[in-house]
Amino acid sequence: MRTLESEAIHRDSIACLDARDWARLGKFVHADVRYNGRPLGLEGYRAMLENDHAQIPDLHFEIKKLIADPQQVACRHRFDVTPRGELLGLPVNGRRVTFCEHALYAFRDQKIHEVWSIIDKAAIEAQL
Repeated sequence: MRTLESEAIHRDSIACLDARDWARLGKFVHADVRYNGRPLGLEGYRAMLENDHAQIPDLHFEIKKLIADPQQVACRHRFDVTPRGELLGLPVNGRRVTFCEHALYAFRDQKIHEVWSIIDKAAIEAQL
């Protein structure tokens, strides 16, 4: 796989998430996907993402920085959202918050196989 392909897969997967096109998720995400070291599989990963979107109805991934090589993508995503209830254990309760996620995506068979994600929880706390 070339660098442009890994970048395109990532951008297309983000467009899939933003469109909530769950039926197409398997086009971009490997059946044996792992998230932060935990084996979720495609169905578990999809369930996690569907829950995120249910808790954050206006969830939209804004790619702020993307660095790619043929086997992985590092990305900084920005979110400007109004979560329902708690977010990361914080009582957001419908207040608008802005924060970033730093994520690393590793590929296998031209699909996202591993995701490592760190969310800037301190930025959310500072806004509450």
